[in-house]
Amino acid sequence: MKVDAHLIERLEQAPQRASEIETLGYDGLLTVELDHDPFFPLLLAAQNTQRIELMTGIAVAFARNPMLLANIGWDLQAYSKGRFSLGLGSQIKPHITKRFSMPWSQPAARMQELIEAIRAIWASWQNNTRLNFRGDFYQHTLMTPMFNPGPNPYGNPRIALAAVGPMMTKVVGRVADGFMAHAFQTADYLRQVTYPALHAGLAESGRSREDIEVICPLFVVSGFDEADTAERKAACKQQIAFYGSTPAYIGVLDYHGWGDAHYELNSLSKQGKWVEMANVIDDTMLDHFAIVGEPQEIAARVKARFGDLADRVQLTMPSAENELWQPVIAAIGKN
Repeated sequence: MKVDAHLIERLEQAPQRASEIETLGYDGLLTVELDHDPFFPLLLAAQNTQRIELMTGIAVAFARNPMLLANIGWDLQAYSKGRFSLGLGSQIKPHITKRFSMPWSQPAARMQELIEAIRAIWASWQNNTRLNFRGDFYQHTLMTPMFNPGPNPYGNPRIALAAVGPMMTKVVGRVADGFMAHAFQTADYLRQVTYPALHAGLAESGRSREDIEVICPLFVVSGFDEADTAERKAACKQQIAFYGSTPAYIGVLDYHGWGDAHYELNSLSKQGKWVEMANVIDDTMLDHFAIVGEPQEIAARVKARFGDLADRVQLTMPSAENELWQPVIAAIGKN
């Protein structure tokens, strides 16, 4: 099992932090698209590391078009000497239409076509063939020599796709190289709800589970003293409550019989009672969503719960990239 770390998006900190994280023994670096661009830090990370894998986890696909994503992915793959993976996600409609002012329709079908279009562009560059992609959402039929970067010596970047619902999860199985699970999930939900959809998509593409990499961000509640642990527990409940208030994620709560919690959380969020929302998440819910234990117990509990589900994990907790956690990271990475 590989272990990834989050790379801070502040550009002035990215070079040193990337080098430090590689030294700590992590296998991969991920950036997220929140208040900063997710690609620029990875360029700096590529310049200041040697072996660690680099991935957007995620970049908002529908805020861009296939040609832009193809160009960025091509350059990062070449500059990192084959260490880049393009991790994409759809985001939700209000963000796409109101924040990015981009079109939204049929997200699963659009996402599949976007990935197919990116690969068609890469094929035209790699093989020097005519670009002729004609889809329902994207058409790419013009590629003159001036705009063709030529073959990539490291081949195509891998494409990973984040998914929550069954339709997007099937798209992962049909066209992606990696599946990025959402942090707001449980091992039971992954096994009983998500994996059947993933396997259905894989079957449609003539592939098997071995042909795709599963990436899971994991909430962790642990610390080196009582105060540290208590602070992490409160923060984790706050994060779970935030996700639980979002209608797109109600399915996970419904699966466990906690659907009423969503409506309570949603109501509190509309009142701006963000702190109070954490009180809705009891310890039983926390134990399902998070790995809870002493630092020396975390590796074994990660493997016990996700060993047959995930190929790589990210520990979503403060200071996970601190040297104090290096033994935990090493233990998770052992076979």
